[in-house]
This record gives sequence, C-alpha cells and structure tokens, in this order.
Amino acid sequence: MLPLSVAEPVADALAHRRPVVALESTIISHGLPRPRNLTAARGFEAILVDAGVTPATVAVLDGYLKVGLNDDELVRIAGDDVPKVSVRDLPIVVARRRCGATTVAATAFIAALAGVRVFSTGGLGGVHRGAGATFDESADLSTLANTPVTVVSAGVKSILDIPATLERLETLSVTVLGYATDAFPSFWLTDSGERLDWSVPDADVVADVMAANDALGRRSAILVANPLPERDQLDPAAHDRALDDALAAAAAEGITGKDVSPYLLDKMVSLTGGASLEVNLKIAANNIRVGADIATAWAARSVQD
Repeated sequence: MLPLSVAEPVADALAHRRPVVALESTIISHGLPRPRNLTAARGFEAILVDAGVTPATVAVLDGYLKVGLNDDELVRIAGDDVPKVSVRDLPIVVARRRCGATTVAATAFIAALAGVRVFSTGGLGGVHRGAGATFDESADLSTLANTPVTVVSAGVKSILDIPATLERLETLSVTVLGYATDAFPSFWLTDSGERLDWSVPDADVVADVMAANDALGRRSAILVANPLPERDQLDPAAHDRALDDALAAAAAEGITGKDVSPYLLDKMVSLTGGASLEVNLKIAANNIRVGADIATAWAARSVQD
C-alpha cells in the first residue's frame, strides 16, 4: 500500500478542482533559525490561505508521506533533529517509520503522487562548482525530468554553477520559463547574467503551457524562474564579496561533497550580517504568491475543461 497521507483540506480541494500549492519542509527544518522557522512556516501557509489557495506543506512523518500538515505537525517539523530527505531516502524513512523534512526533489515527487501540480520553493538545487571532477549534482534536476509538477523558484543559488545547471536542465528536457523576464535569477540576485529562451507574462500563460505539456504526454516538470524585484535583492557588491570569501573559506577548510552547500549558505548569512537570510524570506514569499496565481489559473482551466 502506498504510504501517502493527504490532509483532508488538500484532498477536498483537489477533488473539487480548487487551487493547491505544495511547499517544501527543509526550509522549515534546515533553512531558517529556530524559533523563527515555525513563524515563517505559518506565514508561508497564510499567504496561500489569504489568496484562496490551499497550502500543502510536504514532509514525512512516522513513515507516511504527508501532503498537508496541521499545526501540530508543523511544530514537529520545526523542531530539532529532523533529517533532510531526498527521493533516494524515502524508502528508508518509510520502511523505518521515521520522520524527515523533504528537499525540492522529494517534495516534487510526493506532491505529484498526490496530484498537486504547483509547488513553490526558494531556490532549485543544481550543478555544483567543480562538478566536472566531483560529479556533484543535485537530485532536484533528475527528479524534475520525470515529475509532472510546475515548480516556482528564484532560479538556483549563486553558490552553484548556473550555466552548467541550465545546460543540464536542457539535456533533461525540463521546460524553463522566465516569469515576466528573460533573465535567469540567481536566488539572492535578480539577474544571474544568463538569458532564457522563453518568457511568459503571467500565470494564465503558465497554465496554458502546463496544459500543452500534458497534451503532449510529457512527464517532465516546468520550472518557472521568478526573480525578486531589484529593490528586494541582496546588494550585488555585498553578495559578490561574501560569495568569494565563502568559497575561499570552504576551500581552505577542505569542505567537500554534501557539506559544501550548507557550509556556504551559513557563511553567506554570517558574512552578510544576516542580510542573506532576510532576502531568503522575501524570495520564499514572492515565489509562494506567484505559485498561488498559477495554481488559481490552473484550477480555473481545469474546471472549464
């Protein structure tokens, strides 16, 4: 039996073709300091509720793939010692009845199992710097190649190799859309310097692309690259200084493999005096609002069909 548990509000919304947006849980357990993480998690869900959209925060609790959490479950995920789990980890945490906070890959996978078509996150994982030697690449990319979900993100974090990530997305046939832009964002910054082939003006057109993707029988994701307004981005000069210093520190300390990303993200917070963390929160909220618009447009289209 599939160990999938869809919360009643989410199941009801899906059954009646009302808008639903999935949210990941790693930002709660690993991306924000306590106790601010719980306040943020509640705030993210409130953005959706205020927009008339049902939130579906995803996590693994006691071996069940949960799509939609009640407040007590949010508190559990916001607590200590909740491991981060990707798709490859799901069989283990399910078999051993464990808990886990889901990455972008795991959230997309579980959301698709439940029939949730829109997922808002902060930044997508990607190809790591130096991956030509280490083969270090996020499972987010390969998962999106086989998962029919529309993911709203502020591109990928600038700690990654952005040109290589875009090349991999192309190789994996993941459709990438710039949301009212042809500039691919780099999470904290509005423009990574990389241009996109395709831009869409609004949520209605994203819903059109989703429908066309389905009609063509494709099972891959659609990535909606949604940049922060320039006024909200991290100061570019401060960003560049902090990133250079963080990369140098990681090299000096011999940080490698899966430890690189959390190390660099923590360094960015300290080197920017907490400014990068504040931008993180703006990014998540901005993507959730766009996700709400897309889910609403998709639901309206589904009802018409």
